[in-house]
Amino acid sequence: MTTQEIATKLADLCRKGEYETIYKELYAPNCVSIEPKGAPMEVCEGLEAMAAKGKAWNESMEEFHGSSVGEPVVAGNHFCMTMMMDATFKGRGREKMDELCMYEVQDGKIVKEQFFYSM
Repeated sequence: MTTQEIATKLADLCRKGEYETIYKELYAPNCVSIEPKGAPMEVCEGLEAMAAKGKAWNESMEEFHGSSVGEPVVAGNHFCMTMMMDATFKGRGREKMDELCMYEVQDGKIVKEQFFYSM
C-alpha cells in the first residue's frame, strides 16, 4: 500500500474504532510509538508493548463520550491527522483531548507514530 492508502485506511478504521485491525494490518512488528514527555508510556517499541499501552489506556477510562478524526495530510512517507476524544477517566474526571498524530511509513507499513498534545 502507498502512504496515502495507509493514511486513508487508518483514518477510516479509527473512525470505526477498529483498533485491533489497525495494528494487525497497518503496523510493522518493530514499530515505535512516542507520546509527549511525562505521559505514562512515553516510548513503546513493538506491537506487544503498544498493545499493553492500549489496554492500559482503555482500563483508565470510565466512560467514552465521543471522538473525531480529521483527514490525513500526506508528505512523502509521512502523514499526519488530528484526533479529538472526549472521555471520563478514573480519578481525573472528564477531559476533551485534541492531538496531532504523525506517522512514518516504510515498505507499506507504519513504523513510527508520534502524538502531540498538551499534558
